[in-house]
Amino acid sequence: MTRNIIFSLILAFMVASCHIGHDHDHDSDHSEHNHDKHNVLQEGTDHIDHSEDIHDHNNEQEEPEDHGPQSENDQAHNHEDVKIQFTSYSQNFEVFAEADPFVTGESSMVLAHFTHLKDFSPLEDGKVSIRLIVDGNETTQIQETPIRKGIYIFNIEPKLMGSGSIVFEIALENENFKISVPNIFVYDDAHEAIHGAEHENESISTTNTTVFTKEQSWLIDFATEQPKKEAFGQVIKTTAQVQSAQADEVLVSAKTNGVVTLSKINLLEGISVLKEQNLFSISGKDFADNNSTVRFMEAQNNYEKAKADYDRSKELAKDKIISEKDLLYTKNQYDNAKVIYDNLSRNFNASGQIVKSPITGFINQLFVKNGEYVESGQAIMSISKNEVLILHAEIQQKYAGILSSINSADIRTLHDNKTYTLEELNGKILSYGRSTNYDNYLIPFAFQIDNTENFLTGGFVELYLKSITNEKALTIPNSAILEEQGNYFVFVQITPELFEKREVKVGSMDGFRTEILKGIQQEERIVSLGAIFIKLAQGTGALDAHSGHIH
Repeated sequence: MTRNIIFSLILAFMVASCHIGHDHDHDSDHSEHNHDKHNVLQEGTDHIDHSEDIHDHNNEQEEPEDHGPQSENDQAHNHEDVKIQFTSYSQNFEVFAEADPFVTGESSMVLAHFTHLKDFSPLEDGKVSIRLIVDGNETTQIQETPIRKGIYIFNIEPKLMGSGSIVFEIALENENFKISVPNIFVYDDAHEAIHGAEHENESISTTNTTVFTKEQSWLIDFATEQPKKEAFGQVIKTTAQVQSAQADEVLVSAKTNGVVTLSKINLLEGISVLKEQNLFSISGKDFADNNSTVRFMEAQNNYEKAKADYDRSKELAKDKIISEKDLLYTKNQYDNAKVIYDNLSRNFNASGQIVKSPITGFINQLFVKNGEYVESGQAIMSISKNEVLILHAEIQQKYAGILSSINSADIRTLHDNKTYTLEELNGKILSYGRSTNYDNYLIPFAFQIDNTENFLTGGFVELYLKSITNEKALTIPNSAILEEQGNYFVFVQITPELFEKREVKVGSMDGFRTEILKGIQQEERIVSLGAIFIKLAQGTGALDAHSGHIH
């Protein structure tokens, strides 16, 4: 028994001695490896065991980063700037909104911009409500006034997940309006909502785009619209001279020889005159021959003498002193003298011929100067009512084949750059030439219009002759087109605050619209007014899409 215990103790001691030697060898090898790797031992120094320090250093280098799953709050924090955008139009309003992604049970802020389509001005007042509808369930909020002109902020908390719609209702003093926004999706998970919004934003093109906020567009003359598919035939662009209609202008001429004396010192071109108003007189009283004053005085004397003879003859005839034949003779002499005198007295007096205005209008042109000698039949001035005008154009012969199909025209004035349709001016086509002459190889074309605007007689206008056609063309307003070195561009609306500059190929152009052959589609929306301001904004560099917004 005692021998067995002693043997067991000896065996345990031997095992322990072997284990200690093994550990010592492992530590020596590890220290030597670290000595080679880190070069921490120097020749002639005592051995210092750095194995523990090296082990800790290796742990720092090799410890993997923590890539464990983040909480939903951390993810929402990382994506807090992710918004969804939606745009919709009614007959009267445009709404453009930015919102937090919609998640059931969580509040989402909706910042909405409301714009009047009649003039693209902001909605300055009025009560606006928002309704989020999902599977018949509604979430509603009402704002009595905007936080700023055109801007309303809502906070809504969806109750159900799924696809739905948003309905905005605008209540003004006398009218109510409704704008519907389809395809609104409510998520059940914030993480999915954020990634859904990111995916939707990635689909928005940002190639060659410029940010122009609603607040900026509200400060200028701005508008957008969709291209129109309409009948648009060949257009002939030419110039036309504005002339008075023949029945609308009267030429006043001299009826005798003499010197002109204007009735007013300021009787000038453009002065308004009334019918029967004295304009000027023509006197020849100092002339030795063909003196109108002498003829008037002679006619007056003959008339007075004939009248006196006739009056005396009537008294003598009552007493049978003179015969009936003598009475008729004196009456005839009186009648003839009266006709001559009345004729001269209507246009002459002792000073000469008095000329009156035959119509009410204005002096269109004055052909003589005060004190100038004129002869009978010579034109003195022209007077025009300026109510009906003739547009006289001349067309190149290459268009002769389509002149018969011209049915309308647009007219642009050069002095104020305004454009009118022929229908606006109650206009009509009068005639077009069937031939040319030796002096002019162009074909004449004439329109008649009412001068409801300030057309200048004798001036020129641009004329766009439009032919009849059954073919449809895609057209946009001329104001939407920008030209750069012979190339044409438009700004296509990606969102109401993001616009893409796009090159287009143009066709015919009239005074209002231009045919687009290539570059845009009918369902797209383009900037029709104010494109130059977006071009200027593009030159200043990219802007924050949310600049000027209140979030």
